Amino acid sequence: MSELYEKYAGDLRRARSEQRELRAAIPGFVAQLDDIEAEITYLLVREHRPETVLEIGSLHGWSTTWLLRALRDNGTGRLYTHDLVDKARANVPTDLADGRWTFVRGDARKTLANHRHKIDYLFVDAAHTRRFARWYVAELFPTVAPGVPVSVHDVFHSTRPWLFSEGRVVLSWLARRGIGYFTASRAASPALNRRLVELKASLRMDEQVHEGGHNPMLFFKMS
Repeated sequence: MSELYEKYAGDLRRARSEQRELRAAIPGFVAQLDDIEAEITYLLVREHRPETVLEIGSLHGWSTTWLLRALRDNGTGRLYTHDLVDKARANVPTDLADGRWTFVRGDARKTLANHRHKIDYLFVDAAHTRRFARWYVAELFPTVAPGVPVSVHDVFHSTRPWLFSEGRVVLSWLARRGIGYFTASRAASPALNRRLVELKASLRMDEQVHEGGHNPMLFFKMS
């Protein structure tokens, strides 16, 4: 991951600055992603250059705007966001949305039934329940091709996912298939988290965009 920070450092600094300005301009803007996991998401989208990104769960649009900035900086790709609430539509800047964003309001279990997306990047940050996770590992994951990057938020708030949680379902699914993963979670992967914090400081990216610091997201490639 360090090489991606260095490769896209200039663009990432600009994206961080834009996100900071966006959050300051909208009172009550709830930012779900902490800085490192948001930056890793941005960097993975930049590196893999997906044509179709599928986002499940957007809330106020913090993850949405990070994803859209990565697509903008790639000069290609489209984001499809599915969520029960449409708060993001009021917060996503028009210049980011136009020509690259489609918002679908509704329960993803219904709106994505028999979907026709050729998913090139999957981002999941919705209902953090075992029931919802069982749906997407059984119904959505099989529609994602091998090699496609996948991000699942709120898995590692501690060293292990909570017992009756979405994270346990996803990790069990990965283990049964022998699929590896990584996280920059401060609790579950403190050494990696510390290295990235130090790297960001050396690249002049240590000023916080969002005050959170847990970085509980899980990343893997479909296999």
